[in-house]
Amino acid sequence: MKRRDVIKGLTMLPLAGGIVGSAQAASNAESTGMIGMLGGENSAAGPMKFGPEVYRSLGVEPVINCRGTFTIIGASTLVPEAKEAMYNAQANYVQLDELAMGVGKRLAELSGAEWGVVSSGCAGGIKITTIAAVTGGNPEKLVRVPDLSDIEKDEVIIPRRSRNVYDHAVRNVGVKIITVDTQEELEAAMSPRTAMIYMMPTKPGDTGPLSVYAISKAAKLKGIPVLVDAAAEALTLKPNVHLADGATVVAYSGGKAIRGPQSAGLLLGDKKLLMAAWQASAPHHGAGRDNKVGKEEQIGMLAAVEAWTKRNHAQEEITWTGYLETIAKRVSAINGVTTSIRQPVGLDNRTPNLNISWDPAKFNATGQEIATYLSTTTPRIALSAGGGRRGTPASENLTSISVAAWMMQPGDDKIVADRIFNALNMKRPATPEMKAPSADLKGRWDVTIEYFNEVSKHTFSIEQQDSNWLKGSHKSTFTTNELEGTIDGNEVIFRSSSRMLADNVPFTFSGTLSGDTMSGNIHHGEYLTSKFTAKKVILPSTRQRINVPVGPPLSS
Repeated sequence: MKRRDVIKGLTMLPLAGGIVGSAQAASNAESTGMIGMLGGENSAAGPMKFGPEVYRSLGVEPVINCRGTFTIIGASTLVPEAKEAMYNAQANYVQLDELAMGVGKRLAELSGAEWGVVSSGCAGGIKITTIAAVTGGNPEKLVRVPDLSDIEKDEVIIPRRSRNVYDHAVRNVGVKIITVDTQEELEAAMSPRTAMIYMMPTKPGDTGPLSVYAISKAAKLKGIPVLVDAAAEALTLKPNVHLADGATVVAYSGGKAIRGPQSAGLLLGDKKLLMAAWQASAPHHGAGRDNKVGKEEQIGMLAAVEAWTKRNHAQEEITWTGYLETIAKRVSAINGVTTSIRQPVGLDNRTPNLNISWDPAKFNATGQEIATYLSTTTPRIALSAGGGRRGTPASENLTSISVAAWMMQPGDDKIVADRIFNALNMKRPATPEMKAPSADLKGRWDVTIEYFNEVSKHTFSIEQQDSNWLKGSHKSTFTTNELEGTIDGNEVIFRSSSRMLADNVPFTFSGTLSGDTMSGNIHHGEYLTSKFTAKKVILPSTRQRINVPVGPPLSS
């Protein structure tokens, strides 16, 4: 799964990979002791405890990570070398520019690149590289960012396939984004105003249109740097595959495959551009001052790269596959459950995955329901889910969960195997038929949404009601979106999505109808929750014929 595809999962619950979308599920959560999710509050038992119970002492239940290096669940665990290096680094003071020079030189030696910089995460690295491309290392320009008036280079080109939620790091600099669809459009878009080209990686060695090689070759002729966002990729050294294809700088997340500090990132490439990027980073003042990297993160990131050069990556993948085989053997004993292990291909999110599938009609459970159950009961497990609806023939609609192995810890496999086995073996009643709708919802509804510190006015236009099933549109603050939902008695659920550029703001409304008013809660995926009240618009019943004017008006 490419990084640009991962963003699709961001509209869902971060642990379960799906949304519990009914009042029945909420009731089940209470009866099974489910842990409160977003919007709830956990009560700590007392003062913070140091040691293995540090999270639980704050009322926060840890999770077993079978999903991947998602920032929202802590990404990765530190390699021992990074942990030790960071502990030692915190005991002394050091001048940060001197440290950056020492770290940059060593990263160059390890990677084969001209230079290296430790950034504040991959996104922070993208931001300071963009600033560097705009300012050229001129501090007078640096302190003006994001006001780019009178700055010559104020545009960044991005291929459309590379537009994603992470390009906020580019846009934060104040540049104008030029989106291109073809190699010809790219070459026509390059101009003296072009500061940089930002892109997601393509397959190493690919020379086709809009590949790293093709873009870099064209950009080099005009002196335009190319930044490749390889956040979740396995690190390649001597040579780095994207630098070998001509990229100017490649950016990595420190806390993903490399298993350095989660708050760190890694930039490798052209020394001049990276020196300007370091100038734009904290501790120096300017637009990058908010992207601080401490002495501990610098040393921890370097230690993780040092460790990367010594890790037995082939053996790691064998170990990860062994975890999945343990789980597959256990759950395959259940009649009607099938498993398959997919080995990684390429560099991005390089992990073996176990797919566990079944007929949701036979088990009275979908993949999303099983994933939600596992993520909200202890010990908590974060994994992905997909497909399937109850009551649909298996030949048409299997459902599944997926286990990614690379962030699992020794012993997790046996816990996960037992948890999934027990979850699939639970006896569940068939999904009850929905109650007859208590009202006809067709028409216009004025919607009031209460965010944390703002009240916003939206509109529902419900155009179709086929018994319990609803369709229409949702006019939000900036967009008009397709709306779909259900009414079960007087319980309503709607879903829509506000898409802007590369971003997606999901709305899952769940509430209760009372007369011509409905109210309840909204789940916004990664953007937490809000509340809503909707009032049906009753149009006047009076009728009056409309006169068509004749001739020009005699007054105004």
